[in-house]
Amino acid sequence: MTTSENIQDASSRDTTEGRVYTVTGGDWDTVLEDAIHDERIVINLGPQHPSTHGVLRLVLELEGESVTQARSVIGYLHTGIEKNCEYRTWTQGVTFVTRMDYLAPLSNEAAYCLAVEKLLGIEAPRRAQVIRVLLLEINRISSHLVALATGGMELGSLTAMTSGFREREEALHVLEFITGLRMNHAFIRPGGVAQDLPDGYEVKVKEFLQTMNKRLPDYDKLLTGQPIWRNRLKNVGYLPVDACLALGVTGPILRSAGLPWDMRKTEPYLGYEEYDFEVPTSTEADSFARYVLRVEEIHQSLRIINQALKKLEPGPVMVEDQKVAWPAKLTIGPDGMGNSLEHVRKIMGQSMESLIHHFKLVTEGFHVPAGQVYVPVESPRGELGYHLVSDGGTRPLRVHVRDPSFVNLQSMPAMSEGGQVADVIAAVASIDPVMGGCDR
Repeated sequence: MTTSENIQDASSRDTTEGRVYTVTGGDWDTVLEDAIHDERIVINLGPQHPSTHGVLRLVLELEGESVTQARSVIGYLHTGIEKNCEYRTWTQGVTFVTRMDYLAPLSNEAAYCLAVEKLLGIEAPRRAQVIRVLLLEINRISSHLVALATGGMELGSLTAMTSGFREREEALHVLEFITGLRMNHAFIRPGGVAQDLPDGYEVKVKEFLQTMNKRLPDYDKLLTGQPIWRNRLKNVGYLPVDACLALGVTGPILRSAGLPWDMRKTEPYLGYEEYDFEVPTSTEADSFARYVLRVEEIHQSLRIINQALKKLEPGPVMVEDQKVAWPAKLTIGPDGMGNSLEHVRKIMGQSMESLIHHFKLVTEGFHVPAGQVYVPVESPRGELGYHLVSDGGTRPLRVHVRDPSFVNLQSMPAMSEGGQVADVIAAVASIDPVMGGCDR
């Protein structure tokens, strides 16, 4: 008997369903087609997969190369930061929240401190607010560059990765020069900022602006106008505006669907209403539109930084409320800058009461009136909101965060189901989730 005759007389038994497929004429395509429709493959993408932006786990049900069902599994990076804040003073809470979204730590610090200040009924000095805006926009550029770099790496464009991280280093150098740390700065404090800008900050920031304005056009040459990049992202991860609103999605995803929702414009904070900048939008609602928006938002952030430099005027960087600020922060020299070391020596040698007050503020913290507030800001990923509850003590009663990574990640199934498994990578990259903020 020949091989072809063996094939014609063969039978294929599906042990799972208990069915027997009888093959006639060697028609194996029919057998495979029936088997595919009867059995679907379930795979785990992550939580250690390099395309899952950290420890995100995606459970995908596949029919061939098509995704029939997609689910996100989170919690692998849970740190309990919200709960830990209940056991720290209001100032110590800054060092916790800055570690949530570790790519946008200053957004978490700013939102948390604005909420504390709202409970206290105080407002940071003008100079402190401008410094906050300056740092927030540098941090926004840094975060968007990571999104471009990691997205490029996951889709095979290694040059995009090296370029993105190269420019991000420039942003981190400036942040380190000003705050002392590359990440997790804990620089923004309730009532203002930790200290004034160091000497030479203006030169450093202007050099950063020049570098970014020189290198940003390279991204248009490398990616925006590149046919492979455009075809890889066009019509992938589609999410229209009604779906965004139904899921609570914000940030570049919502703006890529045509709605110009940006907290800096819709509910201005830190004097953002005084800055001249645009909120870029698109109606394409796909992964490519989100990429283009992030590049344009970098340009807008550079505009804001340039304006912030011109708005910086001499003045205090911490409120002069002795119930909140350390006594060392209260002395302002003739140049408008604090002389904290001299003041500490003064209170140590002349005023026992001031020394005791300083000690109690550092060890016990300040009291915050009872109440609850919700304060949102526009982080690089969307609306970042802090809900704080106080019982009148020196520690928060409750800290709850509306993190955009957590909310936006709910759009992954809508973007992915019905598409190809390879397009899941592009869709998740366009969401740009940070699992530190998602799990917290």
